[in-house]
Amino acid sequence: MHGGAADAPRRHPWRQPGPGRPAHHRAGSGGRGDPPGPAAPGLHRAGPNQRWVADFTYVPITTGTVYAAFIVDVFSRFIVGWRLAGHMRTELPLDALEMALWQRDVRSGNLVHHSDRGGQYLSIRYTERLVEAGASVSVGSKGDSYDNALAETVNGLYKTELVERHGPWRSLGELELATLEYIDWFNHRRLHSACGYRPPTEYEAIHYDQHNASVAPAGAQ
Repeated sequence: MHGGAADAPRRHPWRQPGPGRPAHHRAGSGGRGDPPGPAAPGLHRAGPNQRWVADFTYVPITTGTVYAAFIVDVFSRFIVGWRLAGHMRTELPLDALEMALWQRDVRSGNLVHHSDRGGQYLSIRYTERLVEAGASVSVGSKGDSYDNALAETVNGLYKTELVERHGPWRSLGELELATLEYIDWFNHRRLHSACGYRPPTEYEAIHYDQHNASVAPAGAQ
């Protein structure tokens, strides 16, 4: 994603004009700027890797349709897993799940994975993988969009901040490269009101620093 000086400059449509400040909106502004609070009752935010929400959306491209699956950590709004494909078979969200499990420290019995009642998320392969990882499976009630509001809001941000501002898209590969860069920005530099206007990585680092300090033995430096 990072080319040399000879490369044509890439646009960053999700950033505001100015000295590299990301676009963000305060809660209650009437826009779709920040993911809301916990997605469903019981999905409280005790810490990272305890509550994930999952969903996927579609993006029209000049040659057809691309589907994008995301998994988001409720605590920090960190996108822990994602996948783009030209289909919406179970492999799409399953690949996003595999990425999330590979890069995050998931302890058996601590994680609740929440999704809507889409067939991909209720499939035997997907639920068995969650059980194998020691995660609890939570699904929303039929027709209740609030139940998975956080995941749906992240889908909306992805479309607003990247897809709609930078289209039209010519191929899956072009969109995939841009999505990789967008998610890096979303996780490491985008400011989220739910995180005290900090990026997800910084918010998690503060949590771990505070947790480590609280469990350190007396007299530890």
